[in-house]
Amino acid sequence: MRKTALLAAAFTTLVATQVSAADLPGKGITVKPVQSTISEETFQTLLVSRALEKLGYTVQEPGEVDYNVAYTTIAAGDATFIATNWRPLHDDMYKAAGGDDKFYREGTYVTGAAQGYLIDKKTAEKYHIKSIDQLKDPKLAKLFDTNGDGKADLTGCTPGWGCEAVINHQIKAFDLGDSVEHNQGNYSAMIADTISRFKAGKPIFYYTWTPYWVSDVLVPGRDTVWLQVPFSSMPGEQKEVDTKLPNGANYGFPVNTMHIVANKAWAEKNPAAAKLFAEMKLPLADINAQNSRMHEGQSSEAEIKAHVDGWIKAHQAQFDGWVKEAAAAAK
Repeated sequence: MRKTALLAAAFTTLVATQVSAADLPGKGITVKPVQSTISEETFQTLLVSRALEKLGYTVQEPGEVDYNVAYTTIAAGDATFIATNWRPLHDDMYKAAGGDDKFYREGTYVTGAAQGYLIDKKTAEKYHIKSIDQLKDPKLAKLFDTNGDGKADLTGCTPGWGCEAVINHQIKAFDLGDSVEHNQGNYSAMIADTISRFKAGKPIFYYTWTPYWVSDVLVPGRDTVWLQVPFSSMPGEQKEVDTKLPNGANYGFPVNTMHIVANKAWAEKNPAAAKLFAEMKLPLADINAQNSRMHEGQSSEAEIKAHVDGWIKAHQAQFDGWVKEAAAAAK
């Protein structure tokens, strides 16, 4: 009799599990995430993927493409979402690919993303350099010359990221064309060389952003200082943006927010996923911490996935809450 009861209970549990799995809003639907070639963005992307999987979606590994390709691919319906839409930095690319007519963008995933120009603290203090326009002075520009042409060499932005358009615009706006060279290429390789120069005691001049690991290695205030700009000047869709902070300081870039952007038609057909995209929030400090672990060597695919699992475990109630709210939106 007891054996029969146990079998009945097991059967009931099995049926309940099958029913709940069948009830999941994402069952039978494949999701195609995309991200840029910055491997440090994988953490943010996979966290969204994990939550989608809990809703029953089959989620592919993120495809790596340039940002502008990501937006056009999502707009065309050939990819589903990107978790690293910078606002306002990516506004031109977002609009060019169709804007709000093509994309679903609700909620804010990450707040407080900063970027700007820095030099080493030793040189800043010795020569009283506080603003980038001081580099119009050939003597000061020459301090940061790495190739002998007399210009200050700026470790700049990888083409296609969006920051390169701002930097090129500002070099012209601040009349720095004759004294500053914007070096573009593979950012990881360029910043590694910049860090080596700093360790050798040489002056450095570079662009960076947060969340990213660079500011954990070259710590602003300890090793480096942020340079201010003489006035606000942004290109394209950002041209009306005032980059001056409430305290009067102006570092040339507005503080950005980051958003999950999805194909609009897909989001309308998948209210659970849409609700999830709108609700998820990730602290900037948590991204910085994970990116630092990658820089220290924990950068394999398996290790990044372990970081994602660890974050979920540490924030289980919050993560489960997102999934629950999302599932409810489908009913």
